[in-house]
Amino acid sequence: MSPPPSLSRHSSLADRFSSALPNKRPRLPSLRSRKSQASLNGNADSGRNSYQPYSVYQQTMYPIILRDPDATNKLLEAILETPGGRRSLSRLARTCKALHEPVLDILWRDLDSLNPLLGLFPNTLLKRARRPGLGLAKNPEPDDWARLLAFGERVRSISYVESSGSVSPTVFPIFEELRPRKWILPKLASLTWRSETAAGLERSKLFLGPELRSLTMEVGTKHPKLHDLLVEVASHARLSALSFTLHTNLPDNFTDIFQNNIALEKVCIAAPGALGSRVGKWASMLPALRSLQIDLTGRTTTAVEGFFDDISPGSGYSTPSSVGGTDSGVFSGEEFDFSEVRKSAARLTQDGPRRGAFAQLSNLRLSGDAANVATFLKHITSPLTTLELVIDDPPAAEDWQDVCGLVSEQFGYTLQVFRISASSASRFSELVRSTSRGGDAPTRYLPLSHLSYLPRLICLDIDLPESVVFSEEDIAHLAKICPSLEVLRLCPLARFPPTAGPPPLTLNGLAPLTQSCRRLHTVAVVVNATEGSEAIFSTRAVSSRSLLRLNVGHSYIREPLQVAILISHLAPHLDVLRWFNEKNRAGVIEANAASWQKVSEFLPLLQDMRLRERRQQAPPPAPVYVPPPTAEKAIDATAETAHQGIMAVPDVGEEGVQAEACLVDMGVQMNPEVESVSVDATPLLVDTGIMVVPAVAEQAVEAYPVLEDKATVMDVDDLADAPPTETSGKPSASAYVPSPVMSVLSLTVAVYRFYTFPLRYMFSFMPPFSRSGMLSTQIDSEPKSPVPGGMEDDEAVSEKQANGISTDHAQYTDVPPVGL
Repeated sequence: MSPPPSLSRHSSLADRFSSALPNKRPRLPSLRSRKSQASLNGNADSGRNSYQPYSVYQQTMYPIILRDPDATNKLLEAILETPGGRRSLSRLARTCKALHEPVLDILWRDLDSLNPLLGLFPNTLLKRARRPGLGLAKNPEPDDWARLLAFGERVRSISYVESSGSVSPTVFPIFEELRPRKWILPKLASLTWRSETAAGLERSKLFLGPELRSLTMEVGTKHPKLHDLLVEVASHARLSALSFTLHTNLPDNFTDIFQNNIALEKVCIAAPGALGSRVGKWASMLPALRSLQIDLTGRTTTAVEGFFDDISPGSGYSTPSSVGGTDSGVFSGEEFDFSEVRKSAARLTQDGPRRGAFAQLSNLRLSGDAANVATFLKHITSPLTTLELVIDDPPAAEDWQDVCGLVSEQFGYTLQVFRISASSASRFSELVRSTSRGGDAPTRYLPLSHLSYLPRLICLDIDLPESVVFSEEDIAHLAKICPSLEVLRLCPLARFPPTAGPPPLTLNGLAPLTQSCRRLHTVAVVVNATEGSEAIFSTRAVSSRSLLRLNVGHSYIREPLQVAILISHLAPHLDVLRWFNEKNRAGVIEANAASWQKVSEFLPLLQDMRLRERRQQAPPPAPVYVPPPTAEKAIDATAETAHQGIMAVPDVGEEGVQAEACLVDMGVQMNPEVESVSVDATPLLVDTGIMVVPAVAEQAVEAYPVLEDKATVMDVDDLADAPPTETSGKPSASAYVPSPVMSVLSLTVAVYRFYTFPLRYMFSFMPPFSRSGMLSTQIDSEPKSPVPGGMEDDEAVSEKQANGISTDHAQYTDVPPVGL
């Protein structure tokens, strides 16, 4: 008898239980067991081979699902969407180390407040540890930012609502002044910021990081620095989604600021002035625009038409005869509103559609009156796949018919999702009626027969507070025109008070949907659950294999068992059945809620029994293809031709029109105003006289050699030692001039000096010239001497030169300059 295994042989308690219990699948031994077994085998075979691979000593505990990151993320996102999913993920992150990082990325990816980030600071810095939104008690140190910066790398989307008051404003100055780096959330891709004050809007700059792709901004008041903020937002060239809501007028340069943001794919503008022609032109020029949201609330039909003015100019819409024009053709100060008349005319004449606007648009959301929605849809010809309408309830009958006709005509072969909901004004009216004692809300009929063929429609969702009545004919019409329908919601929150009675739509009326729409998996509608008819139970064609979820809301019910049998026949694979009870909805009829509770208890048993019976039944025989009978027959298909001519002579009529122009003679006398102006332009003349008397010096020199006829013999040595011969004094020139002539000259000089005295007197006050200058002037232009001795003719000069007498001017006495 072998001894029982003991712990000394390294056997675990789990191994002992696994050996005792039967195991369908062979389980791998644990790491400790493999190590011990490897060591025993190694001791036994140490002589043969002592080497063991490293894989024997280590086991990689890595789940198979983690090998595919996409599958891991989808699994974690599915867990997150379940009730209590965030708590489940947080527990999973604390339990499994391999899932720690992926789970944290999912948990911190989308934040609806700043409080989780503030909670990352040490508790000693917070005013209250359980309420981090109250702010910090003291400024953080550089080491205190470590956790915030580490988890900030995971955040991709964040929201901030100033009116909620969940975050103290004192936190933002700390972020702005003490942050260790420029961006706290460097990988933030989506930002939702709603502020009522200018200071709150200014704080959004802290989160406009470089990776921003989507921005939703709601501004309560006009910020004085709104232009600078918009310029900073527009600087993000890769911005793909922009939602801007402003309660005041839209800035005039809004389109100029975002002119270069050609990467925008989603645009939502809700502000006075959003229907301007410049906004329409800017939106139509965005090449990547896929989604557009426009608010038409409180606008006229003319204003809606103005949105497309610059998109297709020159269409003639501004003429008085145009249906869509604004001019009545009457020159009046107060213009009458012809919008209703033109709207009726547009329905008859179909005047107005402008083709080619928003060619790439696929998602459109419009809010406002049904008439404005119809006017806007006339200009959209792009292949829309999603259309969301937020209209005032109840809509006018003719406007609702126009909307249904345009949707079916222009988007019938491309539309996949069609949602209709009520505006905020209609919701507020319903809330007032529900909280006051004014009575129950009225119920109105909303016909669906105006819709035509929609072969690609997948989801139809209608949620209106008053228009909640549908008929069985409408359901049958939907089943006929929407064969690809998967989700159908027809006012699931509608409540029919006992005074109004049950809804006209019965549970039997859903049979056409389960029969024709083979992909239908979700239905939410309020019905009157009655017993099933014999025609429905007699065929299996109405049984839907795809219907999994049914929401009946405030539906009426009488016989729970009969209703459970009918549902098990229509949807034998139904998984979820929901209704309203007194715990989750006010105004619930308790009898109906209790009956639906019984249906949920009966239904699983009935479904199981029905499926078992169908599996036991023999499958229906496969249809056998029987070819149609054929016969060979020859037909002479020679075409008969005939030549035929037609003579067409147009009738010509001559007509003359005499046109005589009326001539009118008219004369106009025009006398220009003339003004005489005289200007005294007599120049000022000043008579100035200058008397110049040149200084004249008279001097005569007579030079002639003394000639003696005497022969003298002199030795050369005696000639050299002889003294120079002195020339005798020369007689004065006056000695050769007769006395009468001198008298005349003296008289002439006296007269000359008399007449030139004023000039010499004036020049006496002027500064004297330099001697050298005067000398050069005197030498260049020296007047001839009036004395006959100084006026020598050419013969005298030549005679003097022949006699060896020099005529150089140096022999003359220097005359001093005349002092003026």
